[in-house]
Amino acid sequence: MSDAKKKLSAKDMAFTGMFAAVIAVLAQVAIPLPSGVPITLQTFAVALAGYTLGMKLGTISAAVYVLIGAVGVPVFANFKGGLGSITGPAGGFIWGFIFMAFFCGLGMDKTKKIPAILLGVAGLLICHLCGAVQFTLIKQGGFWQSVLLVCVPYLLKDVISVVLAFGLAAVIRSRVNMGKKAEA
Repeated sequence: MSDAKKKLSAKDMAFTGMFAAVIAVLAQVAIPLPSGVPITLQTFAVALAGYTLGMKLGTISAAVYVLIGAVGVPVFANFKGGLGSITGPAGGFIWGFIFMAFFCGLGMDKTKKIPAILLGVAGLLICHLCGAVQFTLIKQGGFWQSVLLVCVPYLLKDVISVVLAFGLAAVIRSRVNMGKKAEA
């Protein structure tokens, strides 16, 4: 059976759902800011999901989180949910998490730490780009003004989150015996 047609095992589904829940819980650790884009631990949680579960399951986990929030479950920062959250000023960051999880998961298969972390940071930058573009369109301002307002203040915290998530994911994977078979 080809990889595309493989069904998810019960273990895969459990871990995928668990990490969607971890993202939802850590989203509530939020500091609201005047820009409307809060400081949260979502970035850490999304990177952790990607690095722990791998490209396929990490991406599915982030997508499940976004979809659950989109239908109105209050899983986004400050217990918000619904399409308004995704289409609002901070919404680009929310759906950008799917790309971030993908790139962190892609980094999971790297045997060297630096390329794996660089892939995670690339995913983070794509997430920030999605967030800045949507913020610009909603607020009808300049792109670089948006970047300065809703990206630059968060980047150091977010890069540190990616690095810490990479390290913690390695521990989780070894303790839960996930190895590279998680992607198989």
